[in-house]
Amino acid sequence: MNSTATHSRLEHMPISLFATVMGLSGLTIATQKAAHLWSWGDLPALALTALTSLVYLLLLTAYTLKWLKYPEAVKHEFHHPIRLSFFPASSIGMILLSIVYLPYQSDVAFYLWAVGASVQLLFTLVILSNWIHHDRFQIQHSNPAWFIPIVGNILVPIAGVELGFVEVSWFFYSIGLMMWLPLLAVLLNRFFFHPMMPAKLLPTLFILIAPPAVGFLSWMKLHDGNLDDVARIFYYFALFTTLLLVSQYKFFVKLDFALPWWAYSFPIAAMSIASFVMLDQIGGTFFSTLSLILYLALVLLMSTLVFKTVNAMIGGRICVPE
Repeated sequence: MNSTATHSRLEHMPISLFATVMGLSGLTIATQKAAHLWSWGDLPALALTALTSLVYLLLLTAYTLKWLKYPEAVKHEFHHPIRLSFFPASSIGMILLSIVYLPYQSDVAFYLWAVGASVQLLFTLVILSNWIHHDRFQIQHSNPAWFIPIVGNILVPIAGVELGFVEVSWFFYSIGLMMWLPLLAVLLNRFFFHPMMPAKLLPTLFILIAPPAVGFLSWMKLHDGNLDDVARIFYYFALFTTLLLVSQYKFFVKLDFALPWWAYSFPIAAMSIASFVMLDQIGGTFFSTLSLILYLALVLLMSTLVFKTVNAMIGGRICVPE
């Protein structure tokens, strides 16, 4: 590949590629849970940890180079009404990696968590300010990816509580929870009373699963692992949302592959992890079967996404002008 082609691909590297780290991290954490419940051993989770870490480092390095060499391209993405919401995927990836590393290296987990949470708060403040003081956003720009900059805060307690930062975890959890509900209302208004999103963005509907599923996981952490009524509300609403979206499969199977397909990955992973927690808490055939189905679906989905993404990169269909 010549230098011009390399520079061109770098200039058009989309910030949404960081969603791949969210999906891979989710698969890794789900595999850790599966290994614990089904006595697999640590090897599969350790291999996924190495892969996820490598992908994150490569993406972070590449996007930093893009920022240094093509600052106007980064500025254009940051002012794009849809791509803006994907910038916090970089900090969320770091928070998720802190959860991944927590069972192995608590010191590494702490630094990842501290930096990731700090950058996430910065993104939350900046993006909320952009939403408030704007002259370009329209209702048709709203989509479930808008959850990423705000509701990503709900993830912080999963590692934060175990690291000893309980009040900090409550701070972030409160932001995500209180902003999730009005944002959900905005999106339901958009879905019910305005034209449907472009077909390319339909996979982002699966992001609707993530807030209640992650809300359940963080609530359990904040309450010492006790399964109370609030936790059940989070989990069963996430389960209903999953069923609602799966029942609309005919709208998704017709779509050609594009990077928004990665929006399927982390929400399904979050639902899989939440179901493992329910299995651990309650047991029984229902949660045992559901956990197995969700985990196998997640593995199949991630295998498909990785294959199609690598194939698209080799074929020059990613990191190109749109």
